[in-house]
Amino acid sequence: MLIIGSLAFSSPLVLAPLAGYSDLPFRLLCREYGAGFCVSEMISCHGLCYQQLKTIDMLLSTPAERPVAFQLFGADPDRMAEAAAIVSTFAPDMIDINMGCPVKKVTKRGAGAALMASPGLAEKIILRVVANTSLPVTVKIRAGVNASELNGVEFARMAQGSGAAAVIVHGRTWAQGFSGRAERTIIATIKQALTIPVIGNGDIQSYQEAMQLLEETGCDGVMIGRAALGNPWVFSAAGRPDDLGTIVDGAIRHLTLVEQFLGPDRPIGVIRNHIGKYFKNLPGSSDIRRAVYNCSAQSDMKNLLLSLRNTDE
Repeated sequence: MLIIGSLAFSSPLVLAPLAGYSDLPFRLLCREYGAGFCVSEMISCHGLCYQQLKTIDMLLSTPAERPVAFQLFGADPDRMAEAAAIVSTFAPDMIDINMGCPVKKVTKRGAGAALMASPGLAEKIILRVVANTSLPVTVKIRAGVNASELNGVEFARMAQGSGAAAVIVHGRTWAQGFSGRAERTIIATIKQALTIPVIGNGDIQSYQEAMQLLEETGCDGVMIGRAALGNPWVFSAAGRPDDLGTIVDGAIRHLTLVEQFLGPDRPIGVIRNHIGKYFKNLPGSSDIRRAVYNCSAQSDMKNLLLSLRNTDE
């Protein structure tokens, strides 16, 4: 069983923070399909400190998704501490610090995976965040900076010593980005080096692969990211259904949650990106996805999905 601090989770499988995707409706959906907990998309510490409305809106939650973690990113210890205090007033169950995102717009400011190359600064950030919240603080890291600087073990030890309640390890280096393959050996090595829980991450495509990672590395949990898009069934042993009708029902449930919690003003482009992924690799999927991306409003999307369900019956 995955346990972080005083929190015990129903499943060791966790939804990763996916920028532009891990909003409240998607997190709720993944919880319904078996995720032990979900992590919000990255939230800027500066956006919170300056009370930017779009950033504050990312803290939207509901008791039905508990337990949940909100993820912060930034490279200023004081701002990260202030943001942690702000997040804590919204009462999530955990705060996660992103020290693993390789995207340039994040790393060029010294945040995300760039902190793997600045362990001293990273330590200050963790210490300050831990000191400014009573919530468990987790840290998402990478295997290292690059192939010649695989400092993941030392970095993870530092995080534990700074008060982290758990570490999430992506098995690629900062330099790799999302290319190549995620290395599982580093996850096992970090697990052996720490006494706090370690969650493995990278290239997990199914529930069965997640179980294999748990067995191979001894890690306490598995974080799943891109494989969950259009496929919340990845968190359950049965996996993605084969029949169109069941897949359409999942997409309709997703759209219903969007309507319920985000209302009609949610940009249609975001919705199309989510719903279109449900129909990958299905017979006639190209025509369905084309129709999805041609929808100009939520009502159009709903009518399309209902027509697909009726056609399949």
